[in-house]
Amino acid sequence: MQKKTEIVTARMTPKVKAQLQQRAQDANMTLTDYLCICGLGQEIVRIEGLDAVLSELKAQGRNLNQLTTLANMGWITVLRSDELIDKYADLCAAIRRLTKEVG
Repeated sequence: MQKKTEIVTARMTPKVKAQLQQRAQDANMTLTDYLCICGLGQEIVRIEGLDAVLSELKAQGRNLNQLTTLANMGWITVLRSDELIDKYADLCAAIRRLTKEVG
């Protein structure tokens, strides 16, 4: 990722500024990122429900990391992974559904 070093100054009314800030917030973006994407003609896609899926993905990743660490330390030798695999399958299915909605 390149470091942002250039500054652009724009004059606008307080109302327009507030509207742009609100739109950036609605897109879960900084005002700078929002303006750059809009100015370059790129589409902003907001996926409802993605936050919950990402939260679950992070939790599963932490669980897997902890289990891997314990296995590498020799503290566990047999891992019953059926439940973890099922959770990942559910997560993958949810991600597939969300990407089909966007695509």
